[in-house]
Amino acid sequence: MHVDQLESYTMDNLYQVSSVEVGQHSYWQVGVFEVHAQVLVTSWVVIALLLALPIVGARNLQIIPTGSQNFIEYVLEFIRDLTRTQMGEEEYRSWVPFIGTMFPFIFVSNWSGALFPWRIVQLPHGELAAPTNDINTTVALALLTSVAHSYAGLRKRGFSYFGKYIQPTPVLLPINILEDFTKPLSLSFRLFGNILADELVVAVPVSPVPLIVPVPMTLLGLFTSAIQALIFATLAAAYIGESTEGHH
Repeated sequence: MHVDQLESYTMDNLYQVSSVEVGQHSYWQVGVFEVHAQVLVTSWVVIALLLALPIVGARNLQIIPTGSQNFIEYVLEFIRDLTRTQMGEEEYRSWVPFIGTMFPFIFVSNWSGALFPWRIVQLPHGELAAPTNDINTTVALALLTSVAHSYAGLRKRGFSYFGKYIQPTPVLLPINILEDFTKPLSLSFRLFGNILADELVVAVPVSPVPLIVPVPMTLLGLFTSAIQALIFATLAAAYIGESTEGHH
């Protein structure tokens, strides 16, 4: 086999591997890009809910909060405490909006997979599901966290931030660089894998006994979904807080 033929064969194999998909997807053409339509639709629904809740809760603000205002303030205080715990008193305030966006989006996205009847909406290809049930969503969230991690370190420590890669010895440079790549991988695959596995675990026992199993299995799914949102937000705050420290 000639070299040109071998290169062509190798490229064809790589193209076939890159085109592998799990399940079927409905696509929209946006310019030169193809995007997963069902992920965008469910993400917009989640974003609309997250925008509607504070709008409704802030219509009639009171000194002593009640109802939806009380709930919103409780969620904000929870996110603020979580961020403070992971990042420290000095740095946490500027990152509350970031963590306060990540946590509710992941939380509502995870719960939407268990509570919303997405599958009654028929699509030409594929079906609607929780946004975090798609690897593209979880990778995007993990990459945002990785960018925030680097930005926080550069803003706090300047170019001396890159000195962490040769600490405690330059011999560890490759390992320290690899660590920054494994963090977003770990975040994205942990969230995606757990949400996908949760839906599969619920779907298998529900199918033979649909009148008995759904309620307890749905409650279990809600619990694990909430835990995964909390884990992602906690690790994201911890990673960002780590980059602002004076040592690695």
